[in-house]
Amino acid sequence: MSSPKSKLREYVEAILLAIVIAFFIRTFVVQAYKIPSGSMKPTLLIGDHILVSKFNYGVKLPFLRSTLIPIGTPQRGDIVVFIYPEDRSKDFIKRLVGLPGDTVEVREKKIYLNGKPWNDGHGVHSDSLVIPGAVQPRDNFGPVKVPEGSLFVMGDNRDESYDSRFWGFVEMKDVLGKALIIYWSWNNDEYGVRWSRIGRILN
Repeated sequence: MSSPKSKLREYVEAILLAIVIAFFIRTFVVQAYKIPSGSMKPTLLIGDHILVSKFNYGVKLPFLRSTLIPIGTPQRGDIVVFIYPEDRSKDFIKRLVGLPGDTVEVREKKIYLNGKPWNDGHGVHSDSLVIPGAVQPRDNFGPVKVPEGSLFVMGDNRDESYDSRFWGFVEMKDVLGKALIIYWSWNNDEYGVRWSRIGRILN
């Protein structure tokens, strides 16, 4: 029969192992995020809870942000989570529009990549007003060339997103992962679960 001391040790070891496994999964494989704003509507709503793959773009060393094992690279159209350049204590989520070397321009709300119109099929506009570029870059921006090692991102809710048009590029090393799936969704206005959104694959 096991002594109380040995049983306590078994419990402690099991708890420590669970903590290590959870830390490993959160650091290298997948992490959960909650959507706090409407910048990605209608793709993502406030109160959506999503899982983000940290594995798609390679295994990175924590804190150093250097890639240990390269697996893949972000692709245009991906929904990416990244460290917000203006406040590195925050994580942002946007859609990837411009890759390194691309020239990005917005004219009268329309996106142009390398001089050609681009429509990802996800962007929406909630405001018919077109703001001149001299006032702010929301509807008229650029052209700018995306530097090597950087990305240009925008929210799907184009008229209500604070993104690369306003604060610049995201460094590739600051990309945390790719959004995969909505695993839970809570409507705080109606105090109810959005059952139809649970399990929705993000693309």
